[in-house]
Amino acid sequence: MVEGKVSEPFGQILEDWMQDASKGKQERLAYIVDQLGLKTIPNNIRYQLLHRTASAIIEAKRFNAKYAIMLVHSFSQENEWFDDYQAFINLYGVNTSLNKLFFLTQTQGVSVYSAWVKGNMKYLKF
Repeated sequence: MVEGKVSEPFGQILEDWMQDASKGKQERLAYIVDQLGLKTIPNNIRYQLLHRTASAIIEAKRFNAKYAIMLVHSFSQENEWFDDYQAFINLYGVNTSLNKLFFLTQTQGVSVYSAWVKGNMKYLKF
């Protein structure tokens, strides 16, 4: 999965996303947590990062792939929102850095990796 960004955030933090959560939303989060191989998730983690990473795992399983990668391709020259990404990656006990692939976990029969890669705005054409 690739999450492309310039300067927009990763959506709501989990606490806001779960506010007045329906039973369906609670079940969805429980499913995502299970896919991610985590026990609990702090309320300050961005839901979009959870969802994208779980999607990578789900798709890897669907295609019988051994590996899943959730990649953030950021075109922010200031690395906006990198701290949110790092907080998510820290759930796996990993300290991340730019432009490097990191192993996160083995879950659901899939080895999960993540990276934050920095793109150059001059190559974007709108």
